Amino acid sequence: MKRLLFLLFMLMGFFAKAQTENPNYDKVLADSLGADEYGMRPYIFVILKTGTHVIDDKEQVATIFKGHLDNINRLVGLGKLIVAGPFKKNEKSYRGLFILTVKTIDEAKILLETDPAIKAKLLAPELYEWYGSAALPLYLNASKKIEKKSF
Repeated sequence: MKRLLFLLFMLMGFFAKAQTENPNYDKVLADSLGADEYGMRPYIFVILKTGTHVIDDKEQVATIFKGHLDNINRLVGLGKLIVAGPFKKNEKSYRGLFILTVKTIDEAKILLETDPAIKAKLLAPELYEWYGSAALPLYLNASKKIEKKSF
């Protein structure tokens, strides 16, 4: 009976290990993306809410938000921002989101200080540490191929 239990535990260990190892694992790619053993990595997730400042001059607001979009493109070019986009109108005053490739909230705050809409307090950021797929940055190349117009 002990031998049977031992064999059963050995088989369970073998099958458990066999189920968790990925035969398609690419160490070079994983390392280049900063992936851990689960293919994940830390990010900073930013929710942009309506800020506390109101500007009545529509041209000034348009200029600030053009700078906001230019800054988004600059951060993407630096490899610091991999997801950005607006929310539809909602009851929480959420305006948009960013996913930043930095590891700490302090690093993210430094990047966000470069955004004209945040500086003008038209947008207010909420920052959270987030753990997601290290492959997330790979979607940017596909995105460039499917957007007909850019900001």
